[in-house]
Amino acid sequence: MTAGLSARLDRISTNDRYLIVPMDHGITMGAVDGLVDIESTIDGVTRGGADAVLTQRGVAERVHPNKNGAGYIVHVNGSTTIGPDESDKRVTATAEDAVRAGADAVSFHINVGSDHEPDQIEELAELTADAERLGLPVLAMAYARGPGVDETDPESLGHAVRLAEELGADVVKTGYSGDGDSFARVTESTRLPVVIAGGSKGTDRETVEMVRGAMDGDASGVSMGRSIFQHEDPEGIARAVSAIVHDDAGVDEALRAGGFIEA
Repeated sequence: MTAGLSARLDRISTNDRYLIVPMDHGITMGAVDGLVDIESTIDGVTRGGADAVLTQRGVAERVHPNKNGAGYIVHVNGSTTIGPDESDKRVTATAEDAVRAGADAVSFHINVGSDHEPDQIEELAELTADAERLGLPVLAMAYARGPGVDETDPESLGHAVRLAEELGADVVKTGYSGDGDSFARVTESTRLPVVIAGGSKGTDRETVEMVRGAMDGDASGVSMGRSIFQHEDPEGIARAVSAIVHDDAGVDEALRAGGFIEA
């Protein structure tokens, strides 16, 4: 690992644990709640303990003044919910574009098992090669997702995270299998740090229980979007999740840290 790569990984994590808040949903879903005033949301989640925030490069100027020293990841492919196929993620930026936008890392979404997997494999491989020359970490969002694919099956998720390692990623994000024991089968499939996606927005307790379960299954953290940035208290829920990821808190302890139950 080069000095530059190591330094940039440190900027998007704390002691090799990751709390990333992706907010690239504007390209996918439009200006949904939490993203209209993205500046305030970024300020809140980073005050709450997020190690890094993630957006498409076009809003970089709105990110930097508000991230309170946290890391910044530029996402480099995307699609929309109103287009012909949301799984057909197309390239939106290069590694060099991300560097010019002030990124500490890049991320790329690949749907393993989808009709678009072959193209996305090639594109991720090209990205990791370009990023390696720049000493820029790559977060691969590698999902088990496609016709007939069980998106929570630990074997399929394990295949997805191993694919990310084989293609040269440095950190991998994937879906959650539902419990710590089964997720341990996912994390053992790779030597990369594995972070879980947040999935659909649930209750505060459901969110922190999921994070606790993933960490018990040897996850290295989370990359949670809507569960955090669309919360009525983004700073509070980020603080609760951070308590588990960074301080190994239990569920009730985390909820107290976020201010959701009385101390």
